[in-house]
Order: sequence, then C-alpha cells, then structure tokens
Amino acid sequence: MGKELKSEEERIDGRLRAIVADDDPFARRVIKDVLERAGVIVLAEARDGPEAVELTLRYRPDVVVMDVVMPGLDGIMATRQIRRQLPEQLVLVLTGAGADDAEFGLLALRAGAGGFLSKEVEIESLPRALEGLRQGQAAISRTMTLALVERLRESPNGSSGMRPIKSLLTAREWEVIDLLKETKSTNQIADELVLSPETIRSHVKNILRKLKVRSRQEAVAVADEMRTAAPPIEVPEGGGP
Repeated sequence: MGKELKSEEERIDGRLRAIVADDDPFARRVIKDVLERAGVIVLAEARDGPEAVELTLRYRPDVVVMDVVMPGLDGIMATRQIRRQLPEQLVLVLTGAGADDAEFGLLALRAGAGGFLSKEVEIESLPRALEGLRQGQAAISRTMTLALVERLRESPNGSSGMRPIKSLLTAREWEVIDLLKETKSTNQIADELVLSPETIRSHVKNILRKLKVRSRQEAVAVADEMRTAAPPIEVPEGGGP
C-alpha cells in the first residue's frame, strides 16, 4: 500500500517514471545513476525480458528503458509483448555499439519502440531523450537516422512502401497492403504491426471494400496499379494549352 501511494504521489508531481531493463548489473547501475541525477524516478529494474514485461504491466511507468540483448526474451520481443498489452506504453531500446545497430534499430521501431540509442555513445543524453519521448518526439540519434535511411534505401522491396499522395486507403491500410504483398498471414501482420488479429481483419475488410475487390491478391494487384499509375493531367478550363 505504501509503495502504491508513493508511486501515485510521484506520478502527480510530474517527474518522469521509468523502468530499466538490462541483464548486466553494471549497465543497470550506470543507467539508473544517469536517470536519477536528472530527476527521473526509477521504479524498478529488470534482469531479463520476461521480468521487464512483468514489471511494466505492474507499475505502468512513463517509459521503459530496454536493452536489446537479454536472456529469456530479448528487448525487441519484450517491447512487442508490452505494446500488445499496453498500446500507449513508451519504450526506448538501448544497444551497445556494433555493426548490427541499424538492423536492431529497424526491428525495435517495428516492434513499437519510440526510440533507439547507443549506450556507449548517448548514455548522458538519455534523460533528455526520455523527456522528448514523453513529449511525442522520436528518440533516434542523427547517426542512427542516417543508417536507417540507408538501410531502407537498400531494402529490396520493389514498389512496397510507395503509395499515391492522394488515395482511398489510409496510411495504416497501405502498411497492411505491403505485408499482404509479402503473403503474410493475418497473425503475422498483427505481429509485425503490433495490433490484434481482429484489427487486421477489419483493415483488410475495409481495403477490399474501398478497392472493390473480392480477395487479398486482387487488392495487392490493384494497389500496385495505383502505385505506378501516372497522375491525371489537369486541363485548364476552356480547353487547350
């Protein structure tokens, strides 16, 4: 009871409330020290992915600071599980410097993380990044942003991701179309977009209705035509040039 009361008081005073998840005790201590020096309240510490999920569901912090590599359940899968159960939960994923940063970054963001930073390079800026995340800003470094842009440019997805500026479909429905094109199932799409299968079925139903088609394959074909179609030429009133 005392802990719950204290937690409510901390929530009211506006201070950022966080959970730190990292399997390395030294890393947890460093992260906690950096956050607490900046006035962030560290509610709990998790030693692995399952504990991170459990503590997040129990304490409902403002943000979870999640290491990407942990035993039992890695930070990306833990983020996905948290976001499924708490769709509004903010998660910032941390990684050690390495060649796979861009790949981990893409996976983390797709899993629902709102930020992705390096522990070695950006640890001192972590409190500011968390506050920005609470204010609706993505927490991604310039270096990471450039790496992710390059990785997306290199991705061999053909016309996937491209969409007309004006379209009957919403941005989310285009995301579903992209995954349908990869022949992913309803459950796989739900997993990829961190949504429920029921929500995906609703999106697919709306796509079929809007495109006036009967199957997912037809929807993909019509969407591809929409992507490649030239925009209509507007003729000035009165006729000719």
